[in-house]
Amino acid sequence: MTMLLTGGSGRLGLELQKLLKGIIAPEREELDVRSEISIKNNILLYKPELIVHAAAYTDVASAETNKEDCWQSNVVGTRNIVLAAQKYKIPLLYISTDYVFYGDIGNYKEDDPLGPVRNYYSLSKLVAEEIVKTLDDYLIIRTSFRPSEWAYPKAFYDLYTSQDYVDIIAPEIALAIKNYDKIAHKIIHIAKERKSAYELAKRRRKDVLRASKTELELDLPEDISLNIDRWERIKGELK
Repeated sequence: MTMLLTGGSGRLGLELQKLLKGIIAPEREELDVRSEISIKNNILLYKPELIVHAAAYTDVASAETNKEDCWQSNVVGTRNIVLAAQKYKIPLLYISTDYVFYGDIGNYKEDDPLGPVRNYYSLSKLVAEEIVKTLDDYLIIRTSFRPSEWAYPKAFYDLYTSQDYVDIIAPEIALAIKNYDKIAHKIIHIAKERKSAYELAKRRRKDVLRASKTELELDLPEDISLNIDRWERIKGELK
């Protein structure tokens, strides 16, 4: 299958290129999702059988002050990709986020109600998901990952998540991409077990300091963990 990847220079994109041989991942200068012409040119050039849309503005904190950049990348960019996928009849695999949920109860299932939004980043990704759902042939993967090393001196003990490091999550997403045509569902959660951000940080940075999310002015969730039962069943079927 010929696959066209957006966001190839991002954390996930770089890992996917290691795992999916032959995936086409143009640089942002060549494939800018904010430009309909750029997308059209790449589709006509590479003739992909699947579009993997991983390009996104992912800095939750800076999205609060750079709203236009966030909206252009996450919403306008996704709309452009969806319009192209629809026009050229190409299936779309969209990388979404756990932040489409409010994040107060955790263990969110694929069909649980979305929102209300906690911050501007979550708003942009929730809107983007709804745009993707206008297609007939799509798969939304909700996930969450960190760089391969914990990048901060502190980590929150009062924020629970099912995210993991990108080198742990990427192989699972690559498996889903390779088996796109075998997955009957429209939405799946790919993540790991529930834990605090502090517990996750300690795995790769022993000197990380324990901190509270209340230290930030940004509204962050209490428990944004995802239920991954559906994905575990799918993996079992694939094996």
